[in-house]
Amino acid sequence: MTEIDVLQNRRKEPAGRIRQKNQIVIIAAAEEEFLNFGFKGASMKRIAERAQLPRANIHYYFKNKLDLYGAVLGDIVEIWDATISDINADDDPKETLTAYIRAKVMSSKNNPKASRIFASEMIHGAPHLSHFISHDFRNSIKHKADAIQAWIDQGKMDPIDPMHLLFFIWGSTQHYADFGVQVLAAMDKDSLSDDDFEDINESLTQLILKGCGLK
Repeated sequence: MTEIDVLQNRRKEPAGRIRQKNQIVIIAAAEEEFLNFGFKGASMKRIAERAQLPRANIHYYFKNKLDLYGAVLGDIVEIWDATISDINADDDPKETLTAYIRAKVMSSKNNPKASRIFASEMIHGAPHLSHFISHDFRNSIKHKADAIQAWIDQGKMDPIDPMHLLFFIWGSTQHYADFGVQVLAAMDKDSLSDDDFEDINESLTQLILKGCGLK
C-alpha cells in the first residue's frame, strides 16, 4: 500500500472513529504522564509528545490539563461502576457480587496506571475530584448500599454493613494495581500472569462470598 493509499483510507475513515482513536491515544499518554509526574508536574507538551500528536490536537479534545486529568480519572471510575451501576433489590447477590469482584480484579490487571493515579488523588484529599466525591460518588454508593441492605432484609445474605463490604471489595481488588510492586516482591515474581489474576479472582470471590454467607 502506497502512502497515497494510506492517506485516502484515512480520509474515508468516519470522523467519529478518528476522534475516538485519538482520545484513546491521548488518555493513554496522559495516564503515563500523570503517573510519573502527578497533576502539578505533568506537562501537556510531554503528553502530546507521548501521544505523537500535535499539541493543538490535545487541546482540540481537552481544553486544558485539568480537563484531561478529569477524563483519565473519569474513565477508571466509569469502568469500576459499570458492572454494578444497575444493582437493585431483585438481583441475585451471589451473581452480582461475583461479577463485580471479577470486573474489579480485571480492572487492576488491565488498568493499573489509572487505578494508581486515582489512589494518589484520594491520598492527597481529592483536590480535583471534590464535586464528584461530594455528590455523584456519594449518590452512587448509597444506591449500591441500599440494594445490598435490601438483600440482607430479604434474608438473601448475612447481615453485614453494606458500606464496609464495598470498601473491602475495593481495597482487596485494587491492591493488585495500587500496590503491585509490593505484591510482586512478596510473590517473588517479575509480573503477574493471566493465571495469577484468575487465582486472585477465585480467592477473593471465595473469601468475600463466604463472608457474606453466600454459597
